[in-house]
Amino acid sequence: MIWITILPICSVSHYGRAIVMPNLKPPITTTAAAVAYRESILKALPASSNFTPLMTLYLTDTTSPDEIKLARKTGVVFAVKLYPAGATTNSQDGVTDLFGKCVHVLEEMVEQNMPLLVHGEVTDPIVDIFDREKVFIDTILQPLIQRLPQLKVVMEHITTMDAVKFVESCKEGFVAATVTPQHLVLNRNALFQGGLRPHNYCLPVLKREIHRQAVVSAVTSGSRKFFLGTDSAPHERGRKECACGCAGIYNAPVALSLYAKVFEEMGALDKLEAFTSFNGPDFYGLPRNTSKIKLTKIPWKVPEAFSFSFGDIIPMFAGNTLEWQPSLI
Repeated sequence: MIWITILPICSVSHYGRAIVMPNLKPPITTTAAAVAYRESILKALPASSNFTPLMTLYLTDTTSPDEIKLARKTGVVFAVKLYPAGATTNSQDGVTDLFGKCVHVLEEMVEQNMPLLVHGEVTDPIVDIFDREKVFIDTILQPLIQRLPQLKVVMEHITTMDAVKFVESCKEGFVAATVTPQHLVLNRNALFQGGLRPHNYCLPVLKREIHRQAVVSAVTSGSRKFFLGTDSAPHERGRKECACGCAGIYNAPVALSLYAKVFEEMGALDKLEAFTSFNGPDFYGLPRNTSKIKLTKIPWKVPEAFSFSFGDIIPMFAGNTLEWQPSLI
């Protein structure tokens, strides 16, 4: 039912499958590494779990077309992730020149019907952090779609009305977008209310209220181009509450409830199932899940001291960063 990079137990119980993000230390850049990572996930699952990890490769300047062919042949690698170098957590090994170094790989992805998943931000320090998504669309994504119109692209965790308009303008079935719960319920004021709020810091960063409203309207419209992608990222408290805290919001325990709340407030609960469970697998060409989840509306207040120990998370990562990317229910 969803996409990931690490497996909190609550996510395994809520979701039947997940796109597994490859930004580990070291990154998952080869098919062999993806297969090994998949095996470690399966071994860590509870015996009763039917959870299916859908693996991805980490695109680099040196990824080869043959690696894409090999990945497709395995039947367990479902996409390739583009991280512009320096854009987000563990992206230092990402792409520095997409059109100069990766065109042959992208052409092979078209041949193999392998989707490209995009962290859609430029990394030029001259560009304002709140404008990086729009500039990425204008300078990289739009030219990419024009050059390779048959390439399937998912713009992950969109945050702006610019991204909404771009996705809506593209041909259905070739360009889609995921949306996180935090970008539906929070705007950039949440970073500074009563002081600096490090647990509301993620990348792409929260945007203005007009952008939040545009994204909410898009996902609750019933469009098949938008689907669930939590981008849930649990980090150690000390790495968030420090002089230079890391990016990422851990939303896995409450993600489905937050999505339901947003859809209910928009009078669109009848469209929630498609957003969470149909649009994603349809885009990837996967069968829809047949199992069901029942959501019950009850009052709940976040406890004052609300935290999880790493003992509550199945550790499937390398290095000391936990990244979690649910997207496809």
